[in-house]
Amino acid sequence: MAQPETKLMTPVSFVVDMILVVAFFLYLYSVVSPHVPSSDPHMIMLWGGLTAACMSGVFWLSIQMFRVVLRAQRAAAKK
Repeated sequence: MAQPETKLMTPVSFVVDMILVVAFFLYLYSVVSPHVPSSDPHMIMLWGGLTAACMSGVFWLSIQMFRVVLRAQRAAAKK
């Protein structure tokens, strides 16, 4: 018998994830921008932002994977 599907992403969880990702991006940008080997402020912003964006994408994926694993563990504990 098929079980009713539950929403995997709610609006609240989406907002929480976005706040975490933006905070992580800002933190990472502040960490990596001093390490850009340039004296041009535009290049520092560009490469610092691209690096922080790439790592923030990986952070977002890890948040989603954590949610899936946590949901599976909770479902297995209920059985």
